[in-house]
Amino acid sequence: MAVRAMQEATFMILTALANGSQHGYGIIADVQEISGGQVRLRPGTLYTALDRLRADELIGVDREEVVDGRLRRYYRLTPAGTKRLAAEAARLQAHATVALTRLDPAGGMAT
Repeated sequence: MAVRAMQEATFMILTALANGSQHGYGIIADVQEISGGQVRLRPGTLYTALDRLRADELIGVDREEVVDGRLRRYYRLTPAGTKRLAAEAARLQAHATVALTRLDPAGGMAT
């Protein structure tokens, strides 16, 4: 059975976590940075996605700590999450290669 393409926000969250465990605000900031400001996650969107990714066992809780009286939870990629992110990155790269080749078979960019 083929695996569905990942939503952009999911791909970006997993990509942010590929660099190590992070808490929610860190993920939001990292996603914005690595997307060049094109993807801006709202907290509600992020935490809904994190719950879904935990249920799918693509991420897990790394640790929790209390900061200024509030619980801060850090998330990390699981081995399954790493494998799924790598597969999605390869899929996207293959599609991009085909598109760029079709734009200009001679190797330059189409105008």
